[in-house]
Amino acid sequence: MPLLVEGRRVRLPQSAGDLVRAHPLLEERARLLRGQSVQQVGPQGLLYVQQRELAVTSPKDGSISILGSDDATTCHIVVLRHTGNGATCLTHCDGTDTKAEVPLIMNAIKSFSHHAQCGRLEVHLVGGFSDDRQLSQKLTHQLLSEFDRQEDDIHLVTLCVTELNDREENENHFPIIYGIAVNVKTAEIYRASFQDRGPEEELRAARALTGGPMISIYDAKTEQLRIGPYSWMPFPHVDFWLQQDDKQILENLSTSPLAEPPHFVEHIRSTLMFLKKHPSPTNTLFPGNKALLYKKNEDGLWEKISSPGS
Repeated sequence: MPLLVEGRRVRLPQSAGDLVRAHPLLEERARLLRGQSVQQVGPQGLLYVQQRELAVTSPKDGSISILGSDDATTCHIVVLRHTGNGATCLTHCDGTDTKAEVPLIMNAIKSFSHHAQCGRLEVHLVGGFSDDRQLSQKLTHQLLSEFDRQEDDIHLVTLCVTELNDREENENHFPIIYGIAVNVKTAEIYRASFQDRGPEEELRAARALTGGPMISIYDAKTEQLRIGPYSWMPFPHVDFWLQQDDKQILENLSTSPLAEPPHFVEHIRSTLMFLKKHPSPTNTLFPGNKALLYKKNEDGLWEKISSPGS
């Protein structure tokens, strides 16, 4: 079954701009989202989702009330929600394997759904800009096409991507919105930035930088964040990259050097340092090849719990 806007089938392929022009309600929603001021989201009750990660939970979750992600330049942040049971999935897609990722997102939500439930599936796509290499445009097209290919009716509620999320300054283009959060209890989606991107921020970033696929990081039944065990090949020429200046790192390791947030280079450097320190993570980071488990404590902050079976 198809992708729908206001109950009508979407005609694809067309650009994000054409799509919203055909559906004034989508255009209005994108305008309202762009016009919001950015909210700083604290760590309490937050589950931060990094690139190539997905997390899904529902309003019944006693630990997590907010899912969020930021630092999206050419990437898109996708929120899929079931209006009947409130199950909500947030993921940060970079276009590596959209064909495989959309079914993962769908299955994550369906694992919560009981078919008798009333309600519908709603999708929100945010991120990207009019970048030189047209990576955002390509990702927008892939996501719309893949959601359109799914068996279920999916209602496109928010489309604030690529040219709809673009601003121009001195002939350079930048995203307007870099990050969003979704309140799992109220379904509100808003512009956000995050001080705390943990736990295990460097380890999770290292997995993405070495080409790990999209994975689910949270078990809503146990309310535990589950990291690993991961393995990766030693990062090629890691010493060479660590010797480069900021400009070289920015130009070679970013999809959109001019549009990156200010902490991008520092983040890449610390991730490369981490990869140098842990060329084969299985032994050093995951003793006994067990996952690292985290749970929220009474203050709403992540706390490490012992590995399963230990």
